[in-house]
Amino acid sequence: MNKINSFEIVKKLIFIVNREAKNGFSRKIWYNIERKLDDIPHDVYFTEKKGHATLLAKQAAESTNDPLIIIAVGGDGTIHEVLNGALQYSHITFGYIPTGSGNDFAKGFELPRNPEACLEIILREVNNISHQFDIGFYQGNDEQNGYFVNSLGAGVDASIVYKANKSPLKKWLNYFSLGNIIYAIYLIAELFHYKPNMLELTIDQKKYTFEKTWFITISNQPYYGGGMQIAPLADPKDGAFSIVVVHQLSRWKLLFVFMSVFSGKHLNFKEVTEYKGTDIKIDVDRPILLHADGENIGHTPIHVKMSARKWKLIQSSVAVSEGK
Repeated sequence: MNKINSFEIVKKLIFIVNREAKNGFSRKIWYNIERKLDDIPHDVYFTEKKGHATLLAKQAAESTNDPLIIIAVGGDGTIHEVLNGALQYSHITFGYIPTGSGNDFAKGFELPRNPEACLEIILREVNNISHQFDIGFYQGNDEQNGYFVNSLGAGVDASIVYKANKSPLKKWLNYFSLGNIIYAIYLIAELFHYKPNMLELTIDQKKYTFEKTWFITISNQPYYGGGMQIAPLADPKDGAFSIVVVHQLSRWKLLFVFMSVFSGKHLNFKEVTEYKGTDIKIDVDRPILLHADGENIGHTPIHVKMSARKWKLIQSSVAVSEGK
């Protein structure tokens, strides 16, 4: 890493670190990173529980009106919480250092999966103009609302996320860097137990009905579930979501659909339908689980809206200019 002098940094850096990401490996990664910040003025806050990163980001944003960079250090859940805490403040720019198990955010937003490479980009680009990206806002019953940056989904995938996140087995698999296997385990289980639903979908005032729907995903970028290309055409800068509906297929064919998602070939199945849109309503014949950025957020119904170019992210100007 090139040496950065402290006087070259004109914006304050705040790091919000989830030390428990990837079953505690994030803690070791962070200590290696922090040694490279010896001469760089910065503040560090560590999360202590679920939702804490949202509170920390909000407090940091409200502590000053000067330009501030808040850097999430963790997995997709960490950047999800940090954005939900400080997205509304115009003087905030965001950075990200991936230390989680899936890191779909890094892949979808063209950031290196190597934490030290991400830090180098942040320090190199900190004084440059940051790139603006889209984000989704969801609102359900009662006070069920918030933002998602990767994807929001309802159906069997949300059920898999819910059960996998609660499983003690995930902790042990993360210890061996095999955390994503837990989702494959619960996928097989849900093939035999999940009951598809009738879906009522409204996209930009146009209504659609799907029988025997397995799941629907509203995506802001292509990846979810640890590298699966659920929405290959999704672009976090185009001002629209990619909506994928999987319906009317057998349980065993669903398994082949999931196997093909890693390459994005699932869109070739006639039972997989894709749309583009900015205002989406999802209702089902009975309440089913929802997830946003891999975090469980309750049950349907849900209303989702696009917030175009809503937030700023430090990204490599070289990667963007080369279209990588």
